[in-house]
Amino acid sequence: MFKRIYFWIDERLDIHDYIKKDVLDKPIPKGVNLSYCFGGITFFLFLMLAATGYFMSIYYVPSPLQAYDVVDYMTYEVSLGYVIRGVHHWAANLMVVTVFLHMIRVYIYGAYKNPREINWITGVLLFCLVMAFGFTGYLLPWDQKAYWATRVGTSMMGTVPVVGEYALKVLRGGSKLGALTLVRFYAFHVIFLPIVTVILLMGHFLMIRRQGISKPL
Repeated sequence: MFKRIYFWIDERLDIHDYIKKDVLDKPIPKGVNLSYCFGGITFFLFLMLAATGYFMSIYYVPSPLQAYDVVDYMTYEVSLGYVIRGVHHWAANLMVVTVFLHMIRVYIYGAYKNPREINWITGVLLFCLVMAFGFTGYLLPWDQKAYWATRVGTSMMGTVPVVGEYALKVLRGGSKLGALTLVRFYAFHVIFLPIVTVILLMGHFLMIRRQGISKPL
């Protein structure tokens, strides 16, 4: 059935040759090794995080009175909930490792140099977004560890000269951690950060397709 639908669409849009020649048929330089896969692995982990995150958002309630109980219910009472949350947890940790290894590879191989400077900048911004995902997601279970870790993290943000106090109030929604803090972290985690990440990923991938894979030094 899917094959018939595909050929029906291809007959009208002629996408088969475009996908084969312009998308899939790209030369790969000699010397490419396993280290070139860290970027793709990171993207795969991002997709896993998005999928498991959407499932968890069905149950999650960003309220200090309900967040912990909802996470506990989702983990131990919902069918396969512990699997979905476990995959989300470990994929998030692995994503930090793989994106770091990817950036090390790019730097060592000199793939940040002309004409790939813009791609390097988008990569650095994506790395910052990965850190922001981890920081905003850490508070969402609303347990003691998450609460105090977020309190310390936001307090460190408040020590930044000039803009520190303003940034602290924006993150916390006031001077102290509370309901508004949890709502803001949840909104950043599931709305604002994913939108910016997808936009940067599209630019990142388009530049890679345009410039090709960098050759090893």
